[in-house]
Parts: sequence; structure tokens; C-alpha cells
Amino acid sequence: MAETQDELKIGIGNEEAVTLKPSFVKVVNVTIEEVGAKKSKKVICEVKHPDTQELIHISAVKYENKKSLETSGLWVNLDSKKLIRKGSALAVFLNSVGAKKVEDLKDKEIPTCQDDKGYLVFKAY
Repeated sequence: MAETQDELKIGIGNEEAVTLKPSFVKVVNVTIEEVGAKKSKKVICEVKHPDTQELIHISAVKYENKKSLETSGLWVNLDSKKLIRKGSALAVFLNSVGAKKVEDLKDKEIPTCQDDKGYLVFKAY
């Protein structure tokens, strides 16, 4: 208990969180993970950003939907034939980068942009 109480004495630092600038990133690994209480499946891309040594994860895309820009997670939404649902954020994203399947994302160089909170997301517009 004592070690967590030491955190009560910690002051405010002067370093802000480092935000990476939008850039082209290279996908080095792609996985599909179950997320949240509903265990919804989401595509998670491990990417190499030119401004950092560490790999970062991107699992959302900003794309055009009904003439406006929308940001969405790369949710695996299947149709009745067990294919990625046409028009879903994931389908639009795959089409925008010339990928037929999720595994085709590996080794692709993909542009990014920031979402409303400043996080990097894939750019598909």
C-alpha cells in the first residue's frame, strides 16, 4: 500500500506527450483482436513511423462517408457470405490502399492524418 501512496506526492512535469506528425507509415504486422466487453473484432496494424524507433499501433481510419469525413475503427463487419461488408470503414480503407484482404496491408506504405483527438489514423480520402 505504501508504494502507491508515494504517488500522492508527485508534482506536475513540464514534458508534454509527444504527438507524431501525419506521415506515410509502413505496415509491418497486422492482427485482428477482440476488443471490449462485446469481443468485437478489430484490425490492428503495427506500423513504423519515420519519426520514432518504436512501432506504433493504428486501428482506425478517416474516410469519406456520405460526402463528409468520418473517423471509424477498423472493425471486422461481415456480410451474410462471411466477407467484409461492402461500404464499411474497413472495406473503404482496403480499397483505398489497393488491398483485397486484410493480410495484404502488410508492407504497404499508407498515409496517416490526425483524428479529432490528435491521434494518428489512416487516411483514406
